[in-house]
Amino acid sequence: MSTTALLKKVRKIEIKTKGLSNHIFAGEYHTAFKGRGMAFSEVREYQPGDDVRSIDWNVTARFNAPFIKVFEEEREMTVMLLIDVSGSENFGTCEQFKRELATELAAIIAFSAIKNNDKVGVIFFSNQIEQFIPPKKGKGHILRIIREVLALDPLGKRTDISGALEYFNSVIKKRCVCFLLSDFMSKPFKKPLKIASKKHDIIALRIHDKREDDLPNVGLVPMQDAESEKITFVDTSNKKVRTDFAKNKLIEKKDLEKLFVTSGVDLIDIITGVDYVKPLINFFKTRGKKR
Repeated sequence: MSTTALLKKVRKIEIKTKGLSNHIFAGEYHTAFKGRGMAFSEVREYQPGDDVRSIDWNVTARFNAPFIKVFEEEREMTVMLLIDVSGSENFGTCEQFKRELATELAAIIAFSAIKNNDKVGVIFFSNQIEQFIPPKKGKGHILRIIREVLALDPLGKRTDISGALEYFNSVIKKRCVCFLLSDFMSKPFKKPLKIASKKHDIIALRIHDKREDDLPNVGLVPMQDAESEKITFVDTSNKKVRTDFAKNKLIEKKDLEKLFVTSGVDLIDIITGVDYVKPLINFFKTRGKKR
């Protein structure tokens, strides 16, 4: 992709996703992800109705009048995006590839985060760590993230979520909100996920295409695994083949959902070609009510 084409694509994504984050998601994001603690702000004179447990006895003794400590919510947080850039992300049968959808979702989350004065960082991964961008603030930083995800040519083709989570656990020491964007076509990652979810707030965004869950009847077709590049001929006219395929995919989905529930991880299901605004809004609203 040429520099001009890249910048044009970055601008297009910026206009679309920044508009959504400003007008739709920013308020919901703030409600869903409030600060994690209270920080001391100031002392002021005691007023009738104030909690006596907040009295600052040292200041009270010095001025011979009751003063209380005032605390305010620690608003600033760190948001980490773990983005799957493996070969299987370059697939899509409905308007866009999964990786393009992941780029938009990451941009919306990032713009919503900086609007709330949060820092944003990214880990791009395949079956290896492709790139780590440390958390920072600012529009320029977000535009850099968008440029990187569009221009990145991964060295790895396969998916290793376990390795990505282990790396994340090692480099991010302070508690953060982590959005994990992937199709989750990976070897098992139960242990590092549970370790990460005990320390951090993990939200999984499963990005998938409807044709990955349901085969159409189009006869004998060659299918190539985007990660192994192996080609297999599949007879989609065979009803049993289609039925078994759908059953296996449903089992995989249920197992994945069970893993997230037992690990205390929230899941948002996003499908290519389907409006993602509603599932994101529903998630933010649900999270806001829990707080």
